[in-house]
Amino acid sequence: MRQRALTPAQPVSPPGPHNSGHEPPRGTWAITFACEYPRQSDISAHVHGSDQLIYATRGVMEVSSGQNLWMIPPYFGLWVPARTVHQIRMPETVSMRTIYLRRGLAGLPSACRVLHVRPLLRELIIEIVNRGELRARDGVHQALCKLLIAELTSASSVATTVLLPKDPRAMAIARQLVSCPGLRVALSTLCASAGVGVRTLERLFRKDTGLDFESWRRQLRLMRAAQMLVGGCTVKEVSSAVGYRGPSAFVQAFRSVYGTTPKSWVSLLNRSTL
Repeated sequence: MRQRALTPAQPVSPPGPHNSGHEPPRGTWAITFACEYPRQSDISAHVHGSDQLIYATRGVMEVSSGQNLWMIPPYFGLWVPARTVHQIRMPETVSMRTIYLRRGLAGLPSACRVLHVRPLLRELIIEIVNRGELRARDGVHQALCKLLIAELTSASSVATTVLLPKDPRAMAIARQLVSCPGLRVALSTLCASAGVGVRTLERLFRKDTGLDFESWRRQLRLMRAAQMLVGGCTVKEVSSAVGYRGPSAFVQAFRSVYGTTPKSWVSLLNRSTL
């Protein structure tokens, strides 16, 4: 399936009205932030002068930048380069644990990317967040920082993102499906609820995302499926949850995008981070 390339990050030059103060001071490699967010919490569009690793020990975060949308469960983390405008929504209760690294220190690509968080990286994030900062002249902090960078650079990148349409009518339908990727509702019914014709909606999706509506919905379902598979759900559980009538139809759709079966994909993902 052909997909439009991700929209580029939105660089801005601080200071600005949405800038955050989360930036390591002189002599510090990293600072951290921890917060318990109730369901339906929103963090409006903002930007940091530092690179950021967004992670949650509990709950799923919806992070968006430009037209790009990522859904981040506890076994994924999102790398957000410095000066990238982004916003975060919590559909459910979220325990956020995030690390702000001095810009360029990790040497990762200057684009947002979803990382597979293995147990060691998870415990490392929690330990660093509990310490609050990593100081350059502290031996233990130096060791933790080097290990963090090693884990980040070796972590598998997971292709789980969708582009959101710009038109408000198409966006309303997209948001409805993001909230419930397994929703089995005909396109005509969705269009009626948004007050838009089927042909118009198809045109809007192709214009804004580069995909026809059904291809976009399949991409969304497979993004959610990848999260559930990494979380340990069975193929049968996943196929039902994301709206397929049976495991065979799901496996066929998954193979058409990822080039392999769900079980093989999870196995490859785990082996690549050993």
